[in-house]
Amino acid sequence: MPKNSGIISIVISVVAVIISIVALVSKPQAQPQIQEQAQIQEQVQTQEQAQIQEQAQTQTQDAAKGQDTQYVLYLGTNDKDTNEPVFSPDEAKVHAEKILIDHFGGYTIQEANGGWADGDTLYQEYTLVIYLSDTTVDDVHEACDDLIKEFNQSSILIQANQTTTEFYDGGN
Repeated sequence: MPKNSGIISIVISVVAVIISIVALVSKPQAQPQIQEQAQIQEQVQTQEQAQIQEQAQTQTQDAAKGQDTQYVLYLGTNDKDTNEPVFSPDEAKVHAEKILIDHFGGYTIQEANGGWADGDTLYQEYTLVIYLSDTTVDDVHEACDDLIKEFNQSSILIQANQTTTEFYDGGN
């Protein structure tokens, strides 16, 4: 029996050495994979940051070139329920101007006459065409909420046009 226990001890020792060697050989292979994954993640983050910086530069360059969205509002002045004018043309401009000054500090308004047919009936209405620049669509919507209420409208037509804006001062 003592001979068998010696052989068993040797086999156990050999198995332990083999397990240790396998563990050592496995670890270096896992580390490069982990390092490679970390490098890939770092490259992706770097590329994403570069894209964000490029977008910011493009927006800054566009702003420097005067790229802007101009909003054009078509505000009818007939009441949505009665189809009668809510205000006289002069009163309509005064009411619209107050709202626009409150929201934007400025405005450009042109007068227009709109018309449409509903069956055999022709409708006409005095319309204010409002031009707004250097603002956001959210700010435009807030102003339109006030205009809709003031003029009792069902809606206001809003056009968003990409433009180039420049405040030319004659080189002074």
